[in-house]
Amino acid sequence: MPINWDEFDAELDGIIDQCADATDAQLASKISSITRMTDDEVQELFPDPADVKKLKDLMVIVKSAEDRNTKINRIVENAESFAGVTLTLLQKFV
Repeated sequence: MPINWDEFDAELDGIIDQCADATDAQLASKISSITRMTDDEVQELFPDPADVKKLKDLMVIVKSAEDRNTKINRIVENAESFAGVTLTLLQKFV
């Protein structure tokens, strides 16, 4: 029986989408557990998993035991990476 590559491709795309959705939900749950945001708010604000990772990286710096100036320097070093996340957060809270 020949393989219908169009069906196979569509089925595989569906599986990939389901896995991505499950991963997004897990990421949102973890972020919301350490912030005041709900899972839904995290997913709404940061639908892209790459942005959730950037948010996590920013939160690690902010919550670190380093002194204020060190934290500021680390954030400045990664300013381009954190810019979108920062803008999203500020739009949410301002």
